[in-house]
Amino acid sequence: MASSGEVKAAAAAVQNKKVVLRRHVTGFPTEDDMEITVGTAGLRVPAGLTAVLIKNLYLSCDPWMRGRMTKHEDGGMPPDFVIGEALVNYTVGKVLDSTHPEFNAGDLVWGMSGWEDYTLVTQPEYLYKINHSDLPLSYYTGVLGMPGLTAYAGFFEVGKPKKGDFVFVSAASGAVGQVVGQLAKIAGCYVVGSAGSDEKVSLLKTKFGYDDAFNYKSETDIGAALKRCLPDGIDIYFDSVGGATLDAALLQMRHGGRVAVCGMISQYNLEEPDGLRNLFCIIPKAIRVEGFNVGGWFHVYERFEEEMARYIKEGKVTVVEDVVEGIESAPAALIGLFSGRNVGKQLVAMGP
Repeated sequence: MASSGEVKAAAAAVQNKKVVLRRHVTGFPTEDDMEITVGTAGLRVPAGLTAVLIKNLYLSCDPWMRGRMTKHEDGGMPPDFVIGEALVNYTVGKVLDSTHPEFNAGDLVWGMSGWEDYTLVTQPEYLYKINHSDLPLSYYTGVLGMPGLTAYAGFFEVGKPKKGDFVFVSAASGAVGQVVGQLAKIAGCYVVGSAGSDEKVSLLKTKFGYDDAFNYKSETDIGAALKRCLPDGIDIYFDSVGGATLDAALLQMRHGGRVAVCGMISQYNLEEPDGLRNLFCIIPKAIRVEGFNVGGWFHVYERFEEEMARYIKEGKVTVVEDVVEGIESAPAALIGLFSGRNVGKQLVAMGP
């Protein structure tokens, strides 16, 4: 993917602000690890290039971006962000120009793009047309985009729920967790969530329909909280946290339980990851622990989009967003994810 600010197009140039990485990060990232730079962008795709030029309308802030801020010498990880170039993540935008047969000027799209005003997307296979523009476009950074698909695929395809299952969701008020809990209720499950403040715990119970919830920051013993909320044990644990929460959940899993692991946000900023003491539980309890990457589930996106859009329109799924205005707010919004500062799906509104 090439940044549009680096392409000399025939049309008149416009200002292009972008968020770039100043240096690779170890430990906890700070706003100072990023900066806003200003360049220019052409408003046409250069001749001879098959690409799509997008005006970004919303930027998605997601914990997985943290891994790309660190320099990795070994394989198996997403490519590192390039120093001095726009950060890359999921965005929602409008097509300004296209030489790709599947996209036309005026199309609304979401997909992998740059954290900048304008992006020249040279890999349009990572773009998806928006089919429900009657819903808020910002939803395609969350419930109708990558986080929603993560929740849907992880819960239904990995977790394989049955009516009456006992479900535990960590990071339950975030972009993924809020969807998992509501899907679990639709599936007829009993659902408990953990979150990092009393405000978020209240949100889980009153907005998202969780049967019970607890504040993991005020609990002295997460295992005791799980036993209190789920005395009969856990059939499905949807894990976005890892560490001590995963360790405690393993002790509380029922025989044949499933652990769907999509993230480990408690570990992302540690130089030495936490160890697990309760892995032995997976043998006598026949627990299946499965990590998954949403990138392997985009083949079900069309089905997911239609099903999720219907749930939203029917009032079965509620959405909470934490929106900041302007690209200058993007670094702080991203860093805030790692202290739980956001309430709901974190995103940046870029303006017209």
